[in-house]
Amino acid sequence: MAIATTAGKVYAVGDVEARFTIQSVSKAFAFCLALEVAGPKVVASRVGVEPSGDPFNAIVFDPQTNRPFNPMVNAGAIAVAGILQEYLGDGAYDFMLERFSAAANRSLSLNDEVFRSEHETGHRNRAIGHLLLASDAIAVPPDAALDLYFRQCSIDVSAFDLAWMGATFANMGTHPVSRKSAFEIAAVRSTLAVMFTCGMYDYAGH
Repeated sequence: MAIATTAGKVYAVGDVEARFTIQSVSKAFAFCLALEVAGPKVVASRVGVEPSGDPFNAIVFDPQTNRPFNPMVNAGAIAVAGILQEYLGDGAYDFMLERFSAAANRSLSLNDEVFRSEHETGHRNRAIGHLLLASDAIAVPPDAALDLYFRQCSIDVSAFDLAWMGATFANMGTHPVSRKSAFEIAAVRSTLAVMFTCGMYDYAGH
């Protein structure tokens, strides 16, 4: 376990340097980047900000808007990846990795083995991608959005890295030690609100 503070202190115990893939923790950071790159109006037109009450991988859209409920469930996160791919093109993953690395204050990298596994077995997410295209929630080919989504989930981190990334968010987008800006403050504020209300999936209501 690792805890980092906005004052730049870190408290750690155990295997805090052990590497694992970031998976769904990436959703909050990717959403923040989409707000920054495309603006809140575009993002709001593609994905909602309401708690869903459904599991993270549910193939269910908001019946009122025909959009994913929020960016913390898979459908919303894939829509967010579609936005980043649309606005940044082939540079989307490098842009994302650079910002994630700035938040961790370390050069992060892709776990290629996990990425290939996700790409080969992510049939449910692939189905979600095609439904997003059918409902105009993404404006790029589903495979392009999914490739970015699988890559963002396959970035290797440690508990130590995530502690610093969390502290960077808590410090309104600036790393507490390096003082480098990883995320824009307005986007961070909006993301923190969505994390608080939607970030526990079907447990959010509880």
